Amino acid sequence: MSIKVLVPTALQKFTNNQATLECSGNNMAELFDSLETACPGIKGRLCDEKGEPRRFLNFYVNSEDIRFLDGTATSLKDGDEVSIVPAVAGG
Repeated sequence: MSIKVLVPTALQKFTNNQATLECSGNNMAELFDSLETACPGIKGRLCDEKGEPRRFLNFYVNSEDIRFLDGTATSLKDGDEVSIVPAVAGG
């Protein structure tokens, strides 16, 4: 199974400056573990101590926000695209 992960510039120092990674996982929790295996240290930037996504990051599976799906239990299938998008504040 291959999941395409789009990594924002701010996190690319953990991915050897790669903007796109190919990882695997049946759900988002497994994908986070796969990312950690491929890029040690990145999971701590993506998730809190409980394994939940950090509040200042948004995760999208095929343009759908996982907060409105099943969170870290959101199912993934071969060919899915996961985008990591830092939250932006301002006014």
